[in-house]
Amino acid sequence: MVKALNPASVEMFRQVLGKTLGFVGYTIQYGCIAHCAFEYIGEFVVCSGPSMEPTIVNHDIVFNERMSRHLCKIEKGDIVIAKSPFDPHMNICKRVVGLEGDKVCTGAPSDLFKTHTYVPKGHVWLEGDNLTNSSDSRNYGPIPYALIRGRVCLKVIGEVFWLFIFFYKFELAHSRICLSYASMVLAPS
Repeated sequence: MVKALNPASVEMFRQVLGKTLGFVGYTIQYGCIAHCAFEYIGEFVVCSGPSMEPTIVNHDIVFNERMSRHLCKIEKGDIVIAKSPFDPHMNICKRVVGLEGDKVCTGAPSDLFKTHTYVPKGHVWLEGDNLTNSSDSRNYGPIPYALIRGRVCLKVIGEVFWLFIFFYKFELAHSRICLSYASMVLAPS
């Protein structure tokens, strides 16, 4: 014998199922939006290590925009976040010193005899601003352009989280890029 279902419980089941499916749908939508935002627009990154001092110090938070990488707009002098050539689970923050075809100095600044190399096609030469305390392309050579995750365009500094944007001016001096910058406060919190 088949028992008839109570219309109130059927309606309650429909409401619960509808709300659950709606929640799952919204979660998937927002997950896709977040993924696209982080993959194609940018993300905030906490930098660690002394290799980019004094420009970026240990535990500075920077915004890594991804559009430059996708549009192939990475230029000499840009600070980039890239996958480490030794550990794909680790990111590195370095300055682009050479693009494909550029002649770059491969030795330390204190070396008596300077050695040079050319950056191969599809690669970039990355160095930290703190040349005496940086593991960079001088150690592991040029890295493929595909390892670049994005370009640093904002730096969040201080405990009050002011946003600073850096305007870079580049000069080529003694086969190294020298940086002079001016910063502008965008929004105090």
